[in-house]
Amino acid sequence: MARKTPEEARQTYDAILDAAEAVFCERGVSQASLCDIASAAGVTRGAIYGHFRNKVDVFSRMYERVHLPIERLAEAGADSQAPDPLGRLRSLLIKVLQDTAADPRQRRVLEILYHKCEMTPELGALVERQQALRARALGHTRRFLGNAVACGQLPAGLDCERAAVGMHAYVTGLIANWLFDPASFDLGAEAEPLVGWYLAALQEGGGSAPCSRHR
Repeated sequence: MARKTPEEARQTYDAILDAAEAVFCERGVSQASLCDIASAAGVTRGAIYGHFRNKVDVFSRMYERVHLPIERLAEAGADSQAPDPLGRLRSLLIKVLQDTAADPRQRRVLEILYHKCEMTPELGALVERQQALRARALGHTRRFLGNAVACGQLPAGLDCERAAVGMHAYVTGLIANWLFDPASFDLGAEAEPLVGWYLAALQEGGGSAPCSRHR
């Protein structure tokens, strides 16, 4: 049998992830099997093992396709030398919400994460990975906020840890609630005012603890 070209291997890889999105959406992560994904992708189970270690690895790579571009933006925006850190944070948060509303793939993957991913013992490695991603997101947010304090865009007494936790919960909560009932409000249209409301609240008075975690 002739070996696949790099382009063919990439096409198989993407087809598996596309199939995983559909299967996870329909059955939930814990109820889906690699056989289900292989059947949906039109490949053998062995073909999946040629690209992925297990179901958790499939899920993680599927999530990375939508998450990694956002994380790269966050890393660049959290640069302490970048001008207008608060403006960069505002733009990033708005983009996350608007992309969720406009991009079917991002919407589907986040729907799986928030509403179709049962945290069973089998998925323990996935829980750990999501915890690590959350910690990185909080770290990026703390740096954004600390840089904004240093630039005088936010109060000097802002508790960056508390503000970062609140911001993460606010944005993920907006997404999770919208995915549960998209007809309840227009996430894309409301992204800018919703983000602006939270940042304005921080500017008006963000607590009294010193900001010391923007390393």
